[in-house]
Amino acid sequence: MKAQPAQLPQLLKKSLSPVYLVSGDEPLLVQEACDQIRQSAREAGFQDRVTFHADRQLDWGSVAEEFSALSLFADKRRIEIHLPTGKLGDGRGVIEQVLADPGEDIVLILISAKLDPAELRRKWYKLLQSAGVHVTVWPVDTDKFPAWLQQRAQSRGLTLTRGALAILSERLEGNLLAASQEIERLALFSTTGTIDEDTVEQAVQNSARFNPFELVTEILAGRAAHACRILGALQQEGENPLGLLSVLSRDINMTLALQRALAQREVAANFLKNNGVRQPQRARVLEQAARRLSPRQLTLALTRCSDIDRAAKGFGEHSPWFHLRTLSTELALR
Repeated sequence: MKAQPAQLPQLLKKSLSPVYLVSGDEPLLVQEACDQIRQSAREAGFQDRVTFHADRQLDWGSVAEEFSALSLFADKRRIEIHLPTGKLGDGRGVIEQVLADPGEDIVLILISAKLDPAELRRKWYKLLQSAGVHVTVWPVDTDKFPAWLQQRAQSRGLTLTRGALAILSERLEGNLLAASQEIERLALFSTTGTIDEDTVEQAVQNSARFNPFELVTEILAGRAAHACRILGALQQEGENPLGLLSVLSRDINMTLALQRALAQREVAANFLKNNGVRQPQRARVLEQAARRLSPRQLTLALTRCSDIDRAAKGFGEHSPWFHLRTLSTELALR
């Protein structure tokens, strides 16, 4: 069956299915849905977890052996398989066999980017709909983002004033992961439970050294040494690199688009305003970066963002922090 994230708590309360597919391109909402399933599975006795990443190096034979071992020893555990491309690929046969007769000693969680449309017509997906639950995660529409942000704040016992909500909505621009982190940060500065414009500015000033937005400013400005110091602090604080990446890739894409607009003799201020950039400091940083950096540097930076994304999901030899530092150095070059 198909379900929305809002329906998941009630479904889990009713019963635990042998298989779940959670798919979508909002990392925060996908993560939170998976966390709910994991918690319910742990409470039902599925304490152990085995994780696979379906990249080109994955040996699906070892995955099949893991399922067989579960049946043999009757250990209750969770098997999680990440599908970063939204495709099951060579694993279809293994998963079809599992879905045809799911055992009682296993909870299978498939975690995917937005599912490739072709997969919806495959045999494995039809079996999954009969045997388990597909939780589909959709992006929050731009016009609904302020309401989502306010609701998120309320879940932490906070209320955003109209001015604070306007500032945060513009700054975060629908970035749910960064928004969640910012709400957690703001909670540290609130004594009354109400977040106003002054509280937002205080949070920025007092945590600038640990602030993702300050980091992106330093990277685009080419101040690599300071950017790397901020990266070190953020890494020690346990910041989620995917949240940093969302802000960074957004502004690199905006810088590249502005650069193309400038080449067409468009006025930078008009372009940025028309594209929702209204904060003077951010607009100034983007324009300076568009004039300082070459198209090749910006294109290479987007490739580096892909490396960061893969590393954060467990692929490749280096950590996402390594790639973030490398990107900072590359954008400092003239």
